[in-house]
Amino acid sequence: MKKRKPENIPQEAWDAVDSPALSEEMLARLAPARRCRGPQRKPTKEAVSIRLDRDVVEHFRRDGPGWQSRLNETLRKTVFGRTR
Repeated sequence: MKKRKPENIPQEAWDAVDSPALSEEMLARLAPARRCRGPQRKPTKEAVSIRLDRDVVEHFRRDGPGWQSRLNETLRKTVFGRTR
């Protein structure tokens, strides 16, 4: 089955690609694509750059993904005495 070339790709670039079909083994090793969030309608967070002590960052990173959210919650508890 021949794939249709998208209009935004030059024919020379389309012709230069030589992709073999994936074997069953190759397909089995593929990882699912990560889905990223799209733009927020009303952003509730602000991206900032902040310098923290290395041991503080290591403490939060130790528990894996989501460390920035955990750090944010800790700051919220300290500043406001509550979480959301």
